[in-house]
Amino acid sequence: MSIILHGVAIGGGVAIGRAHLISRSMDDVAHYSLEEDELPAEIARFDEAIRTTRKELEMLWGTIPENAPAELGAFLSLHIMLLGDVTISREPREIIVAQKCNAEWALKLQSDMLIAQFEAIEEDYLRERKHDVLQVIERIFKNLDGHDAELPDADDLVEDAILVAHDLSPADMVYFKESEFAAFITDVGGATSHTAILGRSLDLPSVIALHHSRELIREDELVIVDGQQGVVIINPDDIVLAQYRRRLRAWRDARRKLSSIRKATAQTEDGTPIDILANIEGPQDIEDVRSCGAAGVGLFRSEFLFLGRDSLPSEDEQYEAYRSVLEQMKDLPVTIRTMDLGADKSPRWLNHGVAENPALGLTGIRLCLAEPLMFRVQLRALLRASVHGKLRVMFPMLNSLQELRQALALVDYAREELRDEGQPYSDAVEFGAMIEIPSAALVVGSFLKHIDFLSVGTNDLIQYTLAIDRNDDAVSHLYDPVHPAVLQLILHTIKVGTRGGVPVSVCGEMAGDPRLTRLLLGMGLRKFSMHPANVLAVKQQVLNTHLDRIASITSRMLRTEDPDRIADLLQQLNADTVG
Repeated sequence: MSIILHGVAIGGGVAIGRAHLISRSMDDVAHYSLEEDELPAEIARFDEAIRTTRKELEMLWGTIPENAPAELGAFLSLHIMLLGDVTISREPREIIVAQKCNAEWALKLQSDMLIAQFEAIEEDYLRERKHDVLQVIERIFKNLDGHDAELPDADDLVEDAILVAHDLSPADMVYFKESEFAAFITDVGGATSHTAILGRSLDLPSVIALHHSRELIREDELVIVDGQQGVVIINPDDIVLAQYRRRLRAWRDARRKLSSIRKATAQTEDGTPIDILANIEGPQDIEDVRSCGAAGVGLFRSEFLFLGRDSLPSEDEQYEAYRSVLEQMKDLPVTIRTMDLGADKSPRWLNHGVAENPALGLTGIRLCLAEPLMFRVQLRALLRASVHGKLRVMFPMLNSLQELRQALALVDYAREELRDEGQPYSDAVEFGAMIEIPSAALVVGSFLKHIDFLSVGTNDLIQYTLAIDRNDDAVSHLYDPVHPAVLQLILHTIKVGTRGGVPVSVCGEMAGDPRLTRLLLGMGLRKFSMHPANVLAVKQQVLNTHLDRIASITSRMLRTEDPDRIADLLQQLNADTVG
């Protein structure tokens, strides 16, 4: 009998394969009492499990492939850091002594207490970190229990393997990175969980938050994973299987055809040139930028240099990272966003207390201006690296002209310091403003005299415009990139920038969504930046679009405030007959 499960679609296309189950559960932990004289040995056994777990994680961290997503190392570092927290490494020892119980039971009691504390947190991103704590504890438990992690041998996995797990940790991702598995599904996870982030980075068909897949699916059972619709089908019947095999062939054919346009010039059918750039997290992503044929780097998220570590990266360390990217990209432009820390990206060395609403607190440029010494180190590193390529620097989360002026004043100060020290830097560096807050979009005209370019960060712009936490499943259905208010803010930014002779790009998720490419083109956008995996799909849309033919529908979309009407017009806009 077929079973259909619905979860959260993370990405990729379609996969059909045999299930490989990964066991990760402490549900059956045994509880037994100990005598007083047995407690020292039990504590020693627990301590040894902690040491073994640390060695395993450190070994895996040292074997992260060079082409792995930057997030992988950051999440593994987080797990190593959690392992050293007293609530995990010390307090279970106290439970062993107080309750005279075995280490496994003490660890389970501590786990239950920690998870209850996380569940009580109102902020969604922080609440989801319970999964990281659970994965660290489960790895300790496996070492206590004397069993391996019960992972299938990565060398034995076939190309159509579907990994099925309650959850997949960053350590698991390292283990499987060199394997050719087809897809993965998990019972838990949310939009901001590391599983979701890594799934998108790996560009694999994946569905999370299925709740019961690990219980319902058996080893080697036939499974369909629809990473576009968020659907998993167990034991599909012949009709459904044939249907999805056609979809799988179509998806693979489409990917093959896309590779043929890698070197094609990005321009519309009427000859209008379009810049399609790539977003990266670090130097290790440049190979992906090259392979997709992007025209440069439109967003280097420099904050990933600051995450997953115990201290700030030095000026020289930052300089080397920026230099590496600029040199590898040769004469192509590289846009580096200054550190966008705070909110959901708070490194452990940053101590500004816990904000009730972190997304509305000290984040982006606000944090940089509140920590001018830290910011100046980054600006110095950027300016020093500028002699190695075509550098553009942009400031995140600007709210007002005053913030922009303060940021540029610190740039001038850094230039003056380098000049006094005899350090070379380029005078050709361009500086830009990220438009991510409605207030910035509404006063964007005041920025134009001070900057060289604008970049619209649609992820946050949508969130702040619609007052919707994009990480909260309860309101995720309200997160709408084609909401009339969102479209008007983007349109206003493009129009004001174009009139003022300042180029405008979009670097949020909207830029990488082929369904929205024609809409953005019709709004006047000529510069897109996205994850490398999306570059070719967007380029294909550009090549198949004639600007005159989409003008009328785009205009009607921008005049209506009816969401249903907008949805209908978007479907018409993407019809083959339009392009």
